[in-house]
Amino acid sequence: MAGQQPATLPEAPPIEGATHVHSGKVRDLYRIESGEHAGRLLMVASDRISAFDHVLDSTIPDKGELLTRMSLWWFDQLADLVPNHVVSTDVPDGVRGRAVICEALEMYPVECVARGYLTGTGLIDYRATGEVCGNALPAGLVDGDRLPTPIFTPAAKADFGEHDENVDFATVVATVGAEAAETLRGLTLAVYGRAHEIARERGIILADTKLELGTRPDGTVVLGDEVLTPDSSRFWPASEWEPGRAQPSYDKQIVRDWLLSPASGWDRAAGGPPPALPEEVVERTRARYVEAYELLTGDSFR
Repeated sequence: MAGQQPATLPEAPPIEGATHVHSGKVRDLYRIESGEHAGRLLMVASDRISAFDHVLDSTIPDKGELLTRMSLWWFDQLADLVPNHVVSTDVPDGVRGRAVICEALEMYPVECVARGYLTGTGLIDYRATGEVCGNALPAGLVDGDRLPTPIFTPAAKADFGEHDENVDFATVVATVGAEAAETLRGLTLAVYGRAHEIARERGIILADTKLELGTRPDGTVVLGDEVLTPDSSRFWPASEWEPGRAQPSYDKQIVRDWLLSPASGWDRAAGGPPPALPEEVVERTRARYVEAYELLTGDSFR
């Protein structure tokens, strides 16, 4: 977008016995320097929230803990399909509940996305070409339609503050090799299929999801980062699903909608940073994250 400024992040807080190595829009990553887990990584989920490639000044209370607890629950549901990177949840007190100790993996430079429903950038691509990432789809589909079968729609990882770019399967093959590309596609679709079934039993539609996969030194493919949270997936209330319009969702759509409304006073095209969120928008967003967690897991958050 012309004129857009690079996104910036607040400085990651120091953690005793660990060295900060990287920050993303939501997570801070540290290397543990000593003790039982020396050499492992400490991944901390913050309460930051991003929208339109900007990290907002506002935070969503408890968001980091919600994302961490939801990921841990999903890792358990998927354990027979693919191993995950979590080594321990015994973390320093200052980040307890919102951090995990994990393996250091060699991550694939591919966003592994599965879509079972047509929306978002997939809908934009379909309207332009009749395809999504090289997957030809039937004519006449509308926003929110369920696809005949889930599809693998990878994206090339972008630099921080930039958009990931949808690519076709041939590009993945050229990037990681044919065998690895087949493995990534197969695992992504298997995870989506399992998760869609589990979510549907709980009254939620999993429209799409993005996975991060990497390898151990022995070549084992491992599920990393976070998994199947409202930050990486579209969750819709099944009872309100109605193709042909934008669907209500358990994610930060509330934030996006407010930022694009006249009430925010923000001109997205100008490229400046978004304004702080009103307390009412913060509270509604937190409530949606809590609702998704409780519906999926069956546990009370507090």
